[in-house]
Amino acid sequence: MLTILRRTISCHPYRATLAICWLLLIFSVPNSFQIIFDYIGFLFVGIVGAIFANSTGAGGGVVFVPFFNQIDMQNSAIIATSFAIQCFGMTAGALTWHRYRQSLGDNEVSTNKIVDDGTQWVYVNKGLLITVPFSILGILTAQFVLSDHTQQMQTSLHVVFGVFSILLAIAIYASIPLLSRQKSIINLLPIDMLLLGVIAFFGGIITAWLSVGVGELVAVYLILRGFNVTSAIALAVMLSAFTVWSAIFNHLFITQAIYWQVVLFAGAGAIIGGIIAKRIVLYFSVIKLKLFFATWILIMGIAGLIT
Repeated sequence: MLTILRRTISCHPYRATLAICWLLLIFSVPNSFQIIFDYIGFLFVGIVGAIFANSTGAGGGVVFVPFFNQIDMQNSAIIATSFAIQCFGMTAGALTWHRYRQSLGDNEVSTNKIVDDGTQWVYVNKGLLITVPFSILGILTAQFVLSDHTQQMQTSLHVVFGVFSILLAIAIYASIPLLSRQKSIINLLPIDMLLLGVIAFFGGIITAWLSVGVGELVAVYLILRGFNVTSAIALAVMLSAFTVWSAIFNHLFITQAIYWQVVLFAGAGAIIGGIIAKRIVLYFSVIKLKLFFATWILIMGIAGLIT
């Protein structure tokens, strides 16, 4: 892990510039050393959450929501802060996956017994064109049309999150036997485009409620259908990045529930996690990663129901 981190943050001047800007921001506020002492732990929470999110296509909320719930943060602040952190982590992950896709071209790259090449990613642009608008529409519908219902859902956040996590874990377990398929589908059929639109819309609504949902659902669908695993994860990460950015404005200007001290550190960690997640996916066995993450999500879901 340390080797991956050192390779990732080296030889990229813009990353060093971001780090310097972050340090300048911290030390420009009063009591900066006390703030660092109080909130430095959230840096590692952000790293872990973004690694989960960008390695599986699941949003970082699968880590942030149960963690913030355990430290007794208010439900509205949990959702708003989770979205703000993911704006950093999912964007970093989306850009990293985009660069990886560009590096493939038509060259074949074997990773984890799964072969990636440019032809297995041809559906990604069309998939994004279908899912992004519907996901954003779902977010906006939940935030403004179904706002009362959204608030009611968030009052029982730990229960709703627990049920969703358990169902998601079961779906991930069900997709694992399909990961060893040697040949992947490369074209979206009309039925796929229809179902992806529906999934993205309702996934957007769920994401507005829980800060997780659309990326996980789309990734699971694509893997179950037989699309290349790596490209399915990448599409889900890019979709999630667009989705969380569309959701954040409501929390910036209306709910105003973002916990900025947490975002300052967890957001920085999320950028690091978003950058290194792709390397982890390509370095470790996809099946083992899926087993680990599905088990984590299942445990978090059960914990959410019993607390």
